[in-house]
Amino acid sequence: MSLGDLNQEDFKSGFIALIGRPNVGKSTFINKFIGEKISITSPIAQTTRNRLKAILTKKKSQIIFVDTPGIHKPHHLLGERLVQSAQRSIGEVDAVLVIFEANHSPGRGDAFILNLIRNLEIPVIVALNKWDLVQLTQFTQRKKEYLDFFEGTNWPVFCCSALTGKGCNELISQIEEKLPLGPQLYPSDMTCDHPEKFLMAEFIREQVLKNTREEVPHSVAVCIDKIEDIPSKKKSEQKSRIGILATICVEKKSQKGILIGKGGSMLKKIGQESRMQIQTLINGNVYLELFVKVVPDWRSKSSRLNEFGYEGS
Repeated sequence: MSLGDLNQEDFKSGFIALIGRPNVGKSTFINKFIGEKISITSPIAQTTRNRLKAILTKKKSQIIFVDTPGIHKPHHLLGERLVQSAQRSIGEVDAVLVIFEANHSPGRGDAFILNLIRNLEIPVIVALNKWDLVQLTQFTQRKKEYLDFFEGTNWPVFCCSALTGKGCNELISQIEEKLPLGPQLYPSDMTCDHPEKFLMAEFIREQVLKNTREEVPHSVAVCIDKIEDIPSKKKSEQKSRIGILATICVEKKSQKGILIGKGGSMLKKIGQESRMQIQTLINGNVYLELFVKVVPDWRSKSSRLNEFGYEGS
């Protein structure tokens, strides 16, 4: 299929916002739906910072998923901008997929999100994610808790797991039903609206999230400073390498020390694991050099947030 199929009368297309508290599995859903890694995941809350669009093209539909930052109580300017970004997404899409953690009973944070979307005039679909973590003896009680929680709505509810894929096909079918008739908006082979440079920075940030202590992850921003081709020195090496220089910015000197590690061991580990991810992304060899820079209190400074790509409304 190509953009030449724009006149297909029964074709559907639309934008679907993924909404939920931090760490409910929005990015894992995105990667499962698309079938490849385009959104970073981590057990650390507030992993997603940008409204990444993931594109799933099927025979008779094109679904554009908008991965939003988790809705939470902000504690600094960056947090405020992330929540604003998620809330803006609700008013710019054709339907909302709201995600809850089924392995926990609904709480105050879930109630806040429910009230935020209760009166929407666009379709809402509910995914009770992490159903694989619910004990068999709790299935009936947990589902009843959430059905009571959604009382007064007529939203379809799906018990599923973004990690295992359970229930995801049924969820996609329901999303397709809710799409309006419309043309194909992106080429069939396009899966993400962000450039490779953005994804490279995100893959580096993901490894920081996975490998450093609790105090570091939320204070990190990654900038790709330079990308260039490195010609092969040996005739036997037909492919050139891609050279990438990147800077990891933190707020405190102590965080810089944690990131570098003893004898540079932590930075080396982050670099090695990031390089593997980036090589898969570009299907080529990568030389990656990382630097660490202290930028005091950057999450509360508007100019710094703009510089790092977290612009306000």
